[in-house]
Amino acid sequence: MSSYGIYILLAFLTGLVVTAIIIPLVIAFCRKYGYYDQPNQRKVHRVAVPRLGGLAFLPAMAMGGLVTLLAFYARTTVPPDFQITSVLMVFGATVVYLMGILDDLLDLSANLKFVILAIGSAMLPVCNLYLDNLYGFFGLYELPLWLSYPLTVLVIMTIVNAVNLIDGIDGLASGISIICLAVLIYLFLDLRVIVFMILSAALLGSVLMFFFFNVFGKVGGMKIFMGDAGSLILGYVLSYLAIKYMMLTEQDIYTEICPILIPYSLFIVPVFDLIRVALTRVLSGEPMFHADQRHVHHVLMRCGLTMHQALWVILAMVLAFILGNLLLDDMQVPLTIIFFIDVTLYMLFFVIAFSVVHRKEALMRLLTEDSL
Repeated sequence: MSSYGIYILLAFLTGLVVTAIIIPLVIAFCRKYGYYDQPNQRKVHRVAVPRLGGLAFLPAMAMGGLVTLLAFYARTTVPPDFQITSVLMVFGATVVYLMGILDDLLDLSANLKFVILAIGSAMLPVCNLYLDNLYGFFGLYELPLWLSYPLTVLVIMTIVNAVNLIDGIDGLASGISIICLAVLIYLFLDLRVIVFMILSAALLGSVLMFFFFNVFGKVGGMKIFMGDAGSLILGYVLSYLAIKYMMLTEQDIYTEICPILIPYSLFIVPVFDLIRVALTRVLSGEPMFHADQRHVHHVLMRCGLTMHQALWVILAMVLAFILGNLLLDDMQVPLTIIFFIDVTLYMLFFVIAFSVVHRKEALMRLLTEDSL
């Protein structure tokens, strides 16, 4: 275990250092050519901020993975397990990454982004990474290929869009990703899978360094947003790692946890938020993908929380769902029942939050009327 820890630390530090070098260069580039995230009605920030911080994620993960794997294989007689399907996975990640960069620079149309994301997502089933078993979720177990392939693409695209759309306040998408990556490192370490624990650690180092620039950087100084280049590649890589963990766990006869439980729990908050907002828009007669201020962080800020307070509340929600679902699984509660408990708790949270919002806004109206 201690030897694995050394490689995890090396990958983490490499990703962190590479990002620390890249981000100041990106900030200088954005200032020179005017690539800023401009404030508008649906955004929380009120001043223009450089928006290409996510450019660092893929290079940092690649560099951290390469350096650490070279160090690992230099000290072992085990030959590298290289497969041609890995090239397709790298191709898919590169497609999504470049799409995010072009969207930040040129503002691509929604239809074009949908097609490109679908192509990138389809690379994973081609690489033999797909959801072929739901382990009793809604009574479903092993799935035929004709169903597992499109289901996998749908799940990947949902997670990618969920991470992208929840990136509305400082540190939120990166904070959720930090939690997910930390959990995945532990899971891959438990399975003794060196490649994926290293890739997770390298990306963790990169995202953590970005988090400090994003949350604690000063406007006009080192503050930066990740942009679509960052949120899209984070969603894609997290989807890949989660599905890979599920497939590896299927082969581990010693695991006692339902393979789908932890990956499902990691993405509850962003995915549930995506679904809730989309349904709310449809029920209101608005386009499903119309930009507005209905996301969970907007609701919390309407309750009176500051942006940073809303951030910590949402990150606490992510941890609570993960730990709570593990506890329920340990009590042998079926996955379908866990899902309905999660939905109920999520809805209850918003019932309470909107109750606070309505009381606060009613009080503000009363005070305004009295002042007149």
